[in-house]
Amino acid sequence: MINVVELSKSFRTATGKVTAVENVSFSVGDGEVYGLLGPNGAGKTTTMRMILGLIPPDHGFAEIDGFRSDLEPEEIKRRVGFVSASAGIYQWLSGREMLTFFAGVYGMQDAEIDQRIGMLAGMLGLEGYLDRRCSTLSTGQKQRLNLARAIVHNPPLMILDEPTLGLDVVGSQTVFRWIDGLKEQGKSVILCTHQLEQAQRVCDRFGLLHNARMVRTGNLSGLQQATGRDDLVDMFVDLMASERAADPVAPGVQS
Repeated sequence: MINVVELSKSFRTATGKVTAVENVSFSVGDGEVYGLLGPNGAGKTTTMRMILGLIPPDHGFAEIDGFRSDLEPEEIKRRVGFVSASAGIYQWLSGREMLTFFAGVYGMQDAEIDQRIGMLAGMLGLEGYLDRRCSTLSTGQKQRLNLARAIVHNPPLMILDEPTLGLDVVGSQTVFRWIDGLKEQGKSVILCTHQLEQAQRVCDRFGLLHNARMVRTGNLSGLQQATGRDDLVDMFVDLMASERAADPVAPGVQS
């Protein structure tokens, strides 16, 4: 389980201070998928980077398994798997070599690594190309390998940032079946995506970020009742319309 407690972050720019995240709090239980959603510039990426310990917050912290990001950042990193469409694949290594390298970084032993890679290869359908050089793989094959890399050390929390970006329908379905498998294993999952229809299908609860703040939280039925809208797309259209009506020339915040 992860608790995010009042995370805040501002940046200095040439025109002054820009608030990227303001007092964002939420929790994700074991076996739960939490959709952290919002338009470009809402603060999603900054929030994820603070959870991962990549940038320090101005205020607040994330807690995983009793470890706090502001006090024990290395323990947090050991307990998180991160998947991003922009995450690099080591082109001159084979898939097996790359997974072995990352497993070793997390302190896994050789026998454990071999067993873990074999399990992941079966789960994600990597058997046919696990020993091929990564530079020869298709976009979908690289993303499956990326999923295996993120979970090779069996972390309790997964953070997924646009995990289906650039994938075709078959590749996207593989990712979402994998997310279903994470739920069955009891892992906590934070999903950030612009594919709101997919998020609506797979997420148990949602946090809607807008202008650096968490403006709505809850499950789909609760959000439907609160907004009078049936789906997430319409909820976001309403949010953007309210922003334009309030200040049509307001600058966005950093993401």
